[in-house]
Amino acid sequence: MPPSLQSAKDLIHNNPFSKHRDAAVIFGIVCIVLIMVIPIPTILLDILLTCMIGIALLVLMTSMVIDNVLDFSVYPGMLLVVTLFRLALNIASTRLILSQGDAGQVIAAFGNYVTAGNLIVGTIMFLILVIIQFVVITKGSTRIAEVAARFTLDAMPGKQMAIDADLNAGHITEEEAKIRRENISREADFYGAMDGASKFVRGDAVAGLIITGINIIGGIVLGVFMQDMEVMEALETFTKLTIGDGLVSQIPALMISTSSGIIVTRAASKNNLGAELISQFSQSSKALAISAFVMCILGIVPGMPTVPFLAIGLLLAFTSYRMAFGVKDKQEKEDEEKAKKAAEEAAAQPKEEKIEDYLLVDQMELEIGYGLIPLVDVNQGGDLLERITMLRRQMAGELGMIVPPIRIRDNIQLQPNEYLIKIKGNDVGKGELMMGSYLAMNPGNVSQKIPGIKTKEPAFNLDALWITESQKEAAELAGYTVVELPAVLATHLTEIIRRYASEILMRQDVKSLIENVKKNSPAVVDEVAPILSIGEIQQVLCMLLQERISIRDLASILELMANAAKMSKDPVFINEQVRLGLTRQICKQYVNDGQMSVIAIAPDLEQMLEASLQSTNRGPRLVIRPDLVGRILERMDAIQTKVQAMGEQPIIICSPNVRYPLKKLLESNFPNLVILSYSEIVAGINITVSETLGTHE
Repeated sequence: MPPSLQSAKDLIHNNPFSKHRDAAVIFGIVCIVLIMVIPIPTILLDILLTCMIGIALLVLMTSMVIDNVLDFSVYPGMLLVVTLFRLALNIASTRLILSQGDAGQVIAAFGNYVTAGNLIVGTIMFLILVIIQFVVITKGSTRIAEVAARFTLDAMPGKQMAIDADLNAGHITEEEAKIRRENISREADFYGAMDGASKFVRGDAVAGLIITGINIIGGIVLGVFMQDMEVMEALETFTKLTIGDGLVSQIPALMISTSSGIIVTRAASKNNLGAELISQFSQSSKALAISAFVMCILGIVPGMPTVPFLAIGLLLAFTSYRMAFGVKDKQEKEDEEKAKKAAEEAAAQPKEEKIEDYLLVDQMELEIGYGLIPLVDVNQGGDLLERITMLRRQMAGELGMIVPPIRIRDNIQLQPNEYLIKIKGNDVGKGELMMGSYLAMNPGNVSQKIPGIKTKEPAFNLDALWITESQKEAAELAGYTVVELPAVLATHLTEIIRRYASEILMRQDVKSLIENVKKNSPAVVDEVAPILSIGEIQQVLCMLLQERISIRDLASILELMANAAKMSKDPVFINEQVRLGLTRQICKQYVNDGQMSVIAIAPDLEQMLEASLQSTNRGPRLVIRPDLVGRILERMDAIQTKVQAMGEQPIIICSPNVRYPLKKLLESNFPNLVILSYSEIVAGINITVSETLGTHE
């Protein structure tokens, strides 16, 4: 915003009067109504008529200088108030003309000076103004307002889809999308209001013509029968005043109707009217040259006024000449820049199509059958795109990483109601949704069973039912958890992201996260950068994400990495040291009212595991007999089933030395199993051992 305009706005808002400007507007409208019923003196009428002309001129100028029609969104409401004001002045002036035969200096001046004191000239001027306003400007602006309103409303769905697509692709922020949606809504409301407001202008023109006729006829009757005037004297007196009153009313009305036409014809403009006119008329010097030639030819035609035509022709020719040389220089510079840029691009890229482009793989994809397209289509009420945007925001707060845009495409090879989730081109999840239905799940406290089609909830493989719309209310009353289809799919996506976050996090993403940390904590980044590479930092972050530990507090994690890397650069060692620094964060998600139920490891098994540790280039590993591994897995499976049946999260607690190798041993069979070391338990937590893991019952 220009400084001068900003200063003007600050001055207006800091003015004490601005705090009560709404009350001033209300008071003004009340005064307009009072003018219609209370006689006013001629001096006050002169002031109000002058104000009316000034307001009309201000409205016309404002409509020409604004860059965007929404900057003048108050126009439809203002048009009604201004029209009411002008008609109120018509009533006040009519009262003075008919009662006193005097309506003040303004009307007298228009009746005498503007019409040259000739009633016929004044009448003709008045009728011409009415014809121009009623037949040309008002009729055209009314039609344009109707068409603009219809096309603006028809284009709203497409504009909304474009905003949702840009938001999902990450091209704009949530705040920018909100502003764009508000502008679209305001634009539709504005043109709809202008469609109705244009009828005020048309009605005002008709009212002005009728009022003038009534004033002339009423004045003659009053002058002849009540004031003992001659017919010609009454005709001259009242007609002159009436014509003056009509001109005073119609000139502001003409300016207002012109501004209305300018407003509704500015839909495709990007700048104000003056800038658009100058820039677009100066696009072609040829058009100016041809116009100059025609004007000069007309100037030398016998009988034509030579001086005006030649003067205008020479002016156009001079303008064309200056433009031609200016455009030529500009075109030469642009051609040179284009040639230079083209040469650089030709040197950098081969002309033929690059086969490597076909090797690009999207980090995340969602393929859907054609039956699920309504979930994505905003025009059909689908809100999946909006849910995915919210999902990405949720994952940023929960995991501390930026989830890449999820490309959604239809796949005719899938079943109509089937969907497929991919990461880097690999299938990681699939499911099937029954369109027109809801997913009902039993949380364990259902009071009454309801009929439905049995299925599995795709994210956690829980037993569920497909139910119809008519069963929804009954299912909720019975205690079922009822979920809409977009929520089912969004939940599955969320769980996939949590499960495969370590595969989604790329080195480029890590670099972006570190650069973001550097804005607020440059010291920690400067310390860790010489010690650990981006790849080594990525390894540790992926280890944390594999065990669903948030990396949102990346500044603290980098500090812990820097301290650990001074002792060893082994990623496993650094990971374990970082975990020790995040004990509060780790324990928080597993503690319930200060209590934590855990699975302990039998002392003999723990001693055997520590004795079986062996260092490798991928960190410590357990080297134990296959039959012993089988017994451990079998026992762990029984314990996990028992703990989950009690509604608890299986959590193993063990010594720090065997925590990571034990996790690697069990994760293929128990991916959601949580393994903590004794050092990771925060002081003050009450530990309860629910089961013990050993090699025998």
